[in-house]
Amino acid sequence: MKKSFIKQIFIILVMSGIVFSCVPARQFEDVKSLKDKYQSERDELKKENERLATTNNELQAQLDKLKIDFNALATDTLIKGNAYRTLTVQYDKINELYSQLLANQEKLRQSADADAQKAMGLLQQTREELQRKEDELRNLEARLNQERANLDAMRIQNELKEKELADKNEKVQELQARLNAQDSIMNALRKKVSDALVGFEGDGLTVTQKDGKVYVSLEEKLLFKSGRWDVDPKGVQALKNLASVLENNEEINILIEGHTDDLAYSGGGNIQDNWDLSAKRATSIVKILLQNSNIDPTRLTAAGRGPYLPIDPAKTTEARAKNRRTEIILTPKLDELYKLMNAN
Repeated sequence: MKKSFIKQIFIILVMSGIVFSCVPARQFEDVKSLKDKYQSERDELKKENERLATTNNELQAQLDKLKIDFNALATDTLIKGNAYRTLTVQYDKINELYSQLLANQEKLRQSADADAQKAMGLLQQTREELQRKEDELRNLEARLNQERANLDAMRIQNELKEKELADKNEKVQELQARLNAQDSIMNALRKKVSDALVGFEGDGLTVTQKDGKVYVSLEEKLLFKSGRWDVDPKGVQALKNLASVLENNEEINILIEGHTDDLAYSGGGNIQDNWDLSAKRATSIVKILLQNSNIDPTRLTAAGRGPYLPIDPAKTTEARAKNRRTEIILTPKLDELYKLMNAN
């Protein structure tokens, strides 16, 4: 572009020389003016050329920079293209893995749904079991409260019973003390009776103590003749001795029992059988005791037992002799003891 411009200037100068040599002065002036104009334009063009050169240099620099940037971009594009292709492959693999994961997730979801349903079933069973346990616990608590109430009631009852038992024990101890005293009295009475009848014990008379009572047993040979109810003199004496002891022991009740053997009564008169004979003999002894002492008649009882309470049930002479007897049973009055027991 610069060479073309210089060529144009040269052409103009040549033409100007030609003109100067051929045209008159006025034309010369016009040419000069034109020259000056062209010279000015040339200067302007020169400045413009310099500016354009500067701009061209700047643009060239920018172009070089752009080429560098382009090369860098091309290289970067190549790298990124490779990376993109790599990423594409990886994306495809990831996409495939993702699909597999989705499939596995679906399987897991289905399995999880089944497990969840199973878990819900177990949870429901657990809730029902828990509810049952809670119901049982409430029932147990209610029973426990009832048991506590029952225990409290039983405790109160036991306290009352313990107090009642203590009172009864006190009464029993008092009763036992009285029984012991009665035993002592009966022991002393047995000794007194034995002492009073000491001369007769070898002649069919025995004195024993049993169940809190004193038994004076007199065989028939000591008191009566066979089939009779009137007492022999020796028997009367024994009964007198006994009456003196019984007279001084007012707290003793006296039961006289007549006993016979099992052989039919063969006597006569007002006695018809062994019942009559045993009762008649008991009554005879009562009368003798009353005639020879100040014993209160209310203390005396006469009873006929006949043959029905034998000592020895054997059908021998010796057994029948034992069974024909009169028993005087001395019993302590138990009125106070009965009152004490009824009070308990």
